[in-house]
Amino acid sequence: MPPEAAPGVVRTITLATADDTRALGAGLGRLLRAGDLLVMTGDLGAGKTTLTRGVGEGLGVRGPVTSPTFVIARVHPTEVGGPALVHVDAYRLGGRLELDDLDLDASLEQSVTVVEWGHGVAEPLSDDRIEVVLQVHAAHSTHDPLDSADAGDDESRTASITTVGARWATPSAVAALDALVLRPGSPG
Repeated sequence: MPPEAAPGVVRTITLATADDTRALGAGLGRLLRAGDLLVMTGDLGAGKTTLTRGVGEGLGVRGPVTSPTFVIARVHPTEVGGPALVHVDAYRLGGRLELDDLDLDASLEQSVTVVEWGHGVAEPLSDDRIEVVLQVHAAHSTHDPLDSADAGDDESRTASITTVGARWATPSAVAALDALVLRPGSPG
């Protein structure tokens, strides 16, 4: 039996391939519900959009889920009666005020919101959130950080997942996240 992780602690998982990254996202997507916020951080090519593709699969939204870098935000409606996915790229935003201009709080309660490059900017959107930090393992990486492709198939990465707030402190949420991240045979 895997060790239990308390809410608010960092859960870490190694992801050997882009498919593992997408599978983790799909698992997270099945746990998320309307009003949930996922804040992602990681270098260029670390797998943020690949993870978000998986979240979209888990939510059953219409795709394709692609990087919203130049449009800043994309909305992917549900195909299965669940919440829509609001996918935001905060990379080009100058800070919290520009994020406020997107008026995300208007759709936050009805959608699942994923903010790439969100660290230090998106946290005020919700007291309850999941923060994911993706790091590519340098020893295994052949990815050119200037290449716009996300999460190369041959790159190993680590996802550090931290929960914040009462929503993720409930016994059922803790158990679901632990089952996803800490179980033997999980992605990676």
